Amino acid sequence: MVRQRLSAYRSYVREQLEAAFGEDHPATDIALSFSLGLFVAALPNFGLALVLFAALIRYVDRVSSLALLVVLVIMNPPVKWAIYAVGFWLGSQLLGPVPGISVTEFSIVDLSLSVGPEVFIRVFLGSCCLAAGIALVSYVAALRFIRELRQREIELVDGLPDLSSE
Repeated sequence: MVRQRLSAYRSYVREQLEAAFGEDHPATDIALSFSLGLFVAALPNFGLALVLFAALIRYVDRVSSLALLVVLVIMNPPVKWAIYAVGFWLGSQLLGPVPGISVTEFSIVDLSLSVGPEVFIRVFLGSCCLAAGIALVSYVAALRFIRELRQREIELVDGLPDLSSE
């Protein structure tokens, strides 16, 4: 059951990526939109990423709206909570532990602002480091994927017989 759901989710994400990366924008613009979107979405931004994405789509012509839509599909709540938990661990490694809270006791409840700025700073710093890494990897991967997808489409079109002369 879980394996089927993961397989269906993976197929859905792949379809969305192919649709986004098949746009008429230059490959670098699509890859940059995708990686910038992942960077912003991976940060603890309290939903402001949606507002930023809408503004970017509205006012910046080079932004791929489908790439940002794919980011929203990928960065669903369970993924974001995992990023926050790893971000807290990474932030604790960089800044030291928070008195009274261990990484093993960290939970969703600990992300509320009531536990203090110490936790938030660690979550934000760690998430920022993770987001930068995710953005770099996703830019390279998206660029390669887009170029491969477009090359495959060119090969398919070049392999078709010319029916215009008939």
